[in-house]
Amino acid sequence: MEFFTLSLSLIFFIASLSLSVFAFKRKAAGATKLPPGSLGWPILGETLEFLYGKPEKFVGDRMRKYSPEVFKTKILGEETAVICGPAGNKFLFANEQKLVSAWRPHSMQKLFRSYQAAAPAPAPIPNSREAETKILRSPGFLKPEALMRYLGKMDLITQQHLQTYWVGKEEVNVYPLAKTFTLTLACRFFLGLDDPNRVAKFVSKFDDMTMGLHSMPLNLPGTTFYRASKAARAIRKELELIIKEKKAAMSTGAQMQDILSHMIVVSDPSGRHMPEAEIADKIMGLLVAGYSAVATAITFLMKYVGERPNIYEKILAEQSEIIASKKDGELLEWDDMQKMKYSWNVACEGMRLTAPLQGTFREAITDFTYGGFTIPKGWKIYWTVSTTNKNSNYFPDPEKFNPSRYEGNGPVPFTYVPFGGGPRMCPGKEYARLAILTFLHNVVKNFKWETVFPNEKIIGDMMPTPERGLPICLRPH
Repeated sequence: MEFFTLSLSLIFFIASLSLSVFAFKRKAAGATKLPPGSLGWPILGETLEFLYGKPEKFVGDRMRKYSPEVFKTKILGEETAVICGPAGNKFLFANEQKLVSAWRPHSMQKLFRSYQAAAPAPAPIPNSREAETKILRSPGFLKPEALMRYLGKMDLITQQHLQTYWVGKEEVNVYPLAKTFTLTLACRFFLGLDDPNRVAKFVSKFDDMTMGLHSMPLNLPGTTFYRASKAARAIRKELELIIKEKKAAMSTGAQMQDILSHMIVVSDPSGRHMPEAEIADKIMGLLVAGYSAVATAITFLMKYVGERPNIYEKILAEQSEIIASKKDGELLEWDDMQKMKYSWNVACEGMRLTAPLQGTFREAITDFTYGGFTIPKGWKIYWTVSTTNKNSNYFPDPEKFNPSRYEGNGPVPFTYVPFGGGPRMCPGKEYARLAILTFLHNVVKNFKWETVFPNEKIIGDMMPTPERGLPICLRPH
C-alpha cells in the first residue's frame, strides 16, 4: 500500500512538473509576438506547397492573406520568416553578419558536405557560402581587370559553341544548349578545363544535382534527392580526378591561372591546405552557381527577344555598331561590353519577368524585431525577388516586357535585385553579365530567330524551365 501511495505521489509530481513546464513555455511563447502566418502540418509544415506550388505563388498568396511585409511559415523542416518588399530587401542586405547569416537547406548541406563525415582531425573549414564567396573574392578572379583578360577567351568559346551546335541548323532547342554553353564557360574559368568531351559528361549530372538542391532530403530510390546524391557522387569523383591531374601539372612548374589552382595552393593561417574532397565540394558549388542560373537567364532572354521582332531590331542596331568597329577575327574587348547598354536592359527585363533563381535562405543569429514582430534566433529567413519584381507599385504594367524601365535612374532602389545586395551581393554578377552579353552578341551577329511554341509551358519550381526546351527557328543573316 505504501509503495502504491508513493508511486501515485511520484506520478502526480511528474505530471504537475510537466504541466508547469508546458505552461511556462506557452507563456514565454505568448510573450513573443511572432509574425502572422501558419506553420502548417506537423513535421512537414508547408513544404509541399512551397516546393510544388511554385514559390512565387506561395509567397504572393501569403503576402495577400497575412502581411505584405513579413509572415511566418514552416518549410524544409524549419520555422521560417519570409521578409518581403524593398524595405525587407534593404533590411536583410544591411544586416548581413549582424542579425542574419547565410543558410543552406538540408538537401544542399547533404549534397555539398560529403567530405566532413570522413575528414581527419583537425576538422575542415566549414563549407559555407561565405567560404566559397571568400575564395572567389580573395584572389580577385572576378574583378574587372581579371575578367578583361578572360573576355577574349569567352568570346572564342561562344563562337566555337555556335559553330558546333547552331550553324547549319534550321531549329535548335535553346535550354539544353545554353546549359552546355554555360557549363563549358564555367569549367574553363573555374577549372581551366578545355576538353569538350569531359564537359559534356557533366551536363546531365549537374541537371540531376541542381534539381535536388531544394528537395526533401529523402535518399530513397526514385526520389529527386536520390538522383541528386548519385549525380553529386559522380561529379565529385570526376572533380577529384581533375584535381590530381592539376596537381601533377603544377608540380612540373606549369603556370595555372584558374580558381582550382588557387584553391590547391591556398592555405589557412596555420599552414593547412584544403583536402582534395573539400576542394571538390567547393568547386562543385561554384560550378552550380556559374552554370544553371546563367543558362536560365540566357534561355528566357532568347524567348522574349524571339517573340518581339522590334526588340530584336534594336539589339541588332546596337550590336552592329560594335561589329562594324572590329577587324576580321578581332575578339570582344572590355570597351565593347560597356556599349551594350540596351542589350543589357533587355536582359534585365528578362530576369525580372522570369527570375533565374527564386530566392535564398538566411538564418537569424540573434533575436531581432522586424515590422513590429520578433524573429527568434535560429529561425530561417527566406529572401526572394518575387515580392517586388511583378509589383505594379514599382513596375507599372508588370507583365509587359519593357526594357526602358532601366534607363535613367532605373527602378526604385531595392525593388530590382536579381543578384542580391550588400555584403552578399553575388560575386559573379559581372561574370554573368559578360557571359550573357557575349552570347547575345554572337547569336545576333549570326541569326534572327523566333520561338516555335510562343505559349510553351514553364515548369520547374525553384528554377523555371521551358517544358520543351525552348525550340526556336533560326534564320541566318
